Amino acid sequence: MRPSRSINDEICWRLPCRSFFAAPRGVLAEIGDLSRFQNPRELMGYLGLVPSESSTGDKVKRGGITKAGNGRARRILVEAAWSYRYPARVSRKKQPKVAAAPRRVREIAWKAQTRLCGRFRSLERKGKRRTVIATAIARELSAFIWRSIARSCKVERRNVVRGCGPLES
Repeated sequence: MRPSRSINDEICWRLPCRSFFAAPRGVLAEIGDLSRFQNPRELMGYLGLVPSESSTGDKVKRGGITKAGNGRARRILVEAAWSYRYPARVSRKKQPKVAAAPRRVREIAWKAQTRLCGRFRSLERKGKRRTVIATAIARELSAFIWRSIARSCKVERRNVVRGCGPLES
């Protein structure tokens, strides 16, 4: 018997139709409960997707990412980010899965996919290196995952469903 899916599971399985199917599940498995992060910046910092900084007085120098925190979760996000270098679309093979998702989840997924694909292309046009772009997209992807899960937790709490831990169903 298969347990019923929570909104978290729906969001994780239905979000942008590429490698992102696995990304939220892997990230959530690595991180655990996202409710300990008050905002997306805290999650980005935990994942080490924020720039390092060397500041003295008026001078602020920003470097590469800090690579603090969970390296496996960071790698999952960066690998997923590479799929956004292609135009946003839903393949024929995945159309039935997407059609089966609730309308709200489909809208969230499509919005994320088009935004991240467009961001990848705009950074590429600006002349950024592809590795830097993939890291920037991974950072944005982590914020998107946080927002999606935070939003679904509010819905679940309102409906008095037990906790909103990422792997609970």
